[in-house]
Amino acid sequence: MGTKHGFVEISRREIGLSRPRCFTRRFSASEVLVERLDLYGKLNGHKGCVNTVEFNSTGELLVSGSDDKQVILWDWATKTRRLLYPSGHYDNIFQARIMPFTDDRKIVTSAADGQVRLGQILEDGQIDTKMLGRHQGHVYKLAPEPGSPHILYSCGEDGFVQHFDLRSRIATKLLCCTSLSAKNEQVQNSIRLNAIVIDPTNPNYLAVGGSDEYARVYDIRKCQWDESSNLDVPVNMFCPKHLIETSNIHITGLAYSNTSELLVSYNDEHIYLFQKNMGLGPSPSSALVEGMQLEEPQVYLGHRNSQTVKGVSFFGPDDDYVLSGSDCGHIFIWRKKGAKLVRLMRGDRRVVNHLEPHPYMPIFATCGIENDVKLWAPTATDGPPLPDNVGKIMESNRQGREDQSRVTLTPDVIMHVLRLQRRQTAAYIERRYSRADIESDEENGEAYVLGLSEASDGNASFDEGSTENLGECNIS
Repeated sequence: MGTKHGFVEISRREIGLSRPRCFTRRFSASEVLVERLDLYGKLNGHKGCVNTVEFNSTGELLVSGSDDKQVILWDWATKTRRLLYPSGHYDNIFQARIMPFTDDRKIVTSAADGQVRLGQILEDGQIDTKMLGRHQGHVYKLAPEPGSPHILYSCGEDGFVQHFDLRSRIATKLLCCTSLSAKNEQVQNSIRLNAIVIDPTNPNYLAVGGSDEYARVYDIRKCQWDESSNLDVPVNMFCPKHLIETSNIHITGLAYSNTSELLVSYNDEHIYLFQKNMGLGPSPSSALVEGMQLEEPQVYLGHRNSQTVKGVSFFGPDDDYVLSGSDCGHIFIWRKKGAKLVRLMRGDRRVVNHLEPHPYMPIFATCGIENDVKLWAPTATDGPPLPDNVGKIMESNRQGREDQSRVTLTPDVIMHVLRLQRRQTAAYIERRYSRADIESDEENGEAYVLGLSEASDGNASFDEGSTENLGECNIS
C-alpha cells in the first residue's frame, strides 16, 4: 500500500532504508503524487470520438481508435503520431489492443460493425488489415491472453465469447452467455456482453459482464471448443446482494487487479470491488444467497455511469487506486482501500469513457466524447485535489441516478424508441451491404446512447440544454 506523504519515502531512500526499486513503487503510489495529477497534454489527430486508448507493454507507445474508423499509434511523450491507418471497419471502433511480444506490429480492433480485425505493420511500413471474425451486434471489448502474441478473446452483444489464434484464420465460439431465468427454457435469452477481462494470476480464468447484474467467471479449459453445444457453466459469479434480481441493471466495465480482485462498474449504479471469496457460486439464486454469510464488496461512490459503456481501471504499482470516468465529464480517483475520493478533475466537456494507466509510471490516458486523447501526470504545483464544488457534483450525479430509476415510459415514448430502433437497424443494414453508402456515410452517424439503441432497455437520457451537436459523434 502506498504512503500518503511522498517526502517520507524520499527521506528513507536518502538514508539507505529504501531500495531504489521499492522507492519507485512506493513513491508512485503516494497520495501526495496522485493529488498533483493534472493535464499533461493532448493528442490530436482523430476526427471523431475516441473510444479506446492503450499503452504498449513498455509504456513507450499509445494506440487509439475512434468513430472515424482510424487507428493511430502515438509517441505520447513527444505528443507525435507514429502511424495512422484505416482499420477496415465500417462503423465506430470500440477497442484497439497491441498484441504482446509482436514488436508492436500487430494491433487488434473491434467495432460496432461486429468485426474483430487485425492490422499488421509490415517491414516496408505498409499496413495489412484483415477480418479475424465477427459477432452479431457491437463488439466493445477484446482480451489478449497475457504473455501470448497469438491468442485473444472477444465478447459481443450476441452473447458469444470467441477465441482467436492469429496463427490460423479460425474463430472459435467458446460459449454463449445466457440469463439465469432462461437456463431451462427452450428459447434461451442471451446476455449482451460489454466487457471481458482475463485474470492475470491465472489466464485460464476470464470474466465477462453485460446486460444483467452478474459478473461471470469462466474456466476456458471447461468450455466447449466447437459449436456442438453452447453450454454456459461459469465457475463463479459476482454481484452485490442488493442488486440480485434487479431489473434495468447491467455491467459496463470490468478490471482485474494483480491479486485477482475483480472491479465491476454498473450502469447507473456504483463501482464494486470483489475479493475472490465473495463469489456466489456457479448458479446463485436469491433464496440461496440470503443464507450465505458473505463479506460486502467495497463500493466507490460519486460518479455517474448512464449514457455510455464506461470502463473502470486500477491505478498505481500495486493497484492502489480505482479510476473511472463520469457522465459529468470528470475523472474520479478513489483510494482502493477505504474508497476515499482523493482526486476529481475535469476530463471532458461531456463524458469521460475510458481511462488507461501507464504500465509503470504514475501517468494515465483518457478519452471520451471529444476528438482527442488526454494525458495526465503529476505536474500540478498548487490547488486543492478536490474542487470546491465536489459535493455539488456528486449530489447532482446521485440525483440523476434516482431520477432515472423513477422514469416511467409512456406508450408514446415506447413507440418513439421502437421507431428509432427500426430506423437505426435499417441504416445499419444499408451501410453494411452497400459499399457506396459506406463511403458516403463516413462523416455521418446517429448517437448510440446506451439504453436508446436497445429498445428493451428504456434508459433514454438527454441533456436538452446542451449546445453540442451529438450528431457529429456517436455515443457508445
